[in-house]
Amino acid sequence: MRRFLVALVLAIFAGIVAVQAQTYPSRSITIVVPFPPGGSTDTAARIMAERMRAPLGQPIVVENVGGAGGSIGVGRVARAAPDGYTFDIGQWDTHVGSIIYKLDYDLEKDFEPIGLISNNPQLMVAKNDLPANNLAELVTWMKANPGKINFVNQNAAANVTGVLFESLTKQKVQFIPYRGAGPAMTDLISGTVDLLVVQGAVALPQIRAGKIKAIANLSAKRSASMPDIPTADETGVPGLYMSGWFGFFAPKGTSKDVIARLNAATVEALADPAIQKRFTELGLDVAPREQQTPEGLAAFQKAEMEKWWPIIKSAGIGAQAQ
Repeated sequence: MRRFLVALVLAIFAGIVAVQAQTYPSRSITIVVPFPPGGSTDTAARIMAERMRAPLGQPIVVENVGGAGGSIGVGRVARAAPDGYTFDIGQWDTHVGSIIYKLDYDLEKDFEPIGLISNNPQLMVAKNDLPANNLAELVTWMKANPGKINFVNQNAAANVTGVLFESLTKQKVQFIPYRGAGPAMTDLISGTVDLLVVQGAVALPQIRAGKIKAIANLSAKRSASMPDIPTADETGVPGLYMSGWFGFFAPKGTSKDVIARLNAATVEALADPAIQKRFTELGLDVAPREQQTPEGLAAFQKAEMEKWWPIIKSAGIGAQAQ
């Protein structure tokens, strides 16, 4: 009798899960952006949310949850119900570099990858009146003016880049903490801060408008979406690299059927020529098709962790005040 009851309960539960998967989604979905409005993460999330509405048949609400380098917003997703109605747009800062923070969730165990969205060249940009136009000129000016450069620290990638820059150039910067790229860009344009490392999605419009200037693309090679911006290797600080990417992550335990629905909507959006054109304009390179799968993102994230975690730990990098 006991075995029968257990089997009956399991059958009922399986039936409920199956029905939920078939009817998903039945209401609006929330994408958590773990940074304030106005940054590259927010921009990419809103583009994808609008395009994914049709294949999912429900509106997608973008919720900005900033603070602590994105770890507050990601923590909200880690603790959310694994029902497919809450997921985040993650990136290097939030799903690799955030080990510099004291996290109450596990980056390797508490999420279900949905798919990689894009690879994003990181740019070092400067206020217009900074007396340097490339990395070589910047280092020369810093040697002549020690202690006068301030460097925005708005996320883990910026923190790691700043420390790596100091190590490679033997020059010191003054880290200035910010809650996100949007507020930091506003102050860079006004000349309040000197240097910012940010993804092309937020920097390119301001560069093209002549409000700030590009110092270097921090990729190993020039990007097809911004071929006129030289790399760090070309401009005086070889080896100054920083990754950038976007991917969708759901809470651990989200069913495979639900993940498959979200992934299908993601893949459909990324195949849209209009989305591809918009991403190129923003300096985002659409991820290769094989990395758009849940398995592709999982393997990509694992490789990023294996590359960067030893570097972060050996350098003793910790979070600056946010």
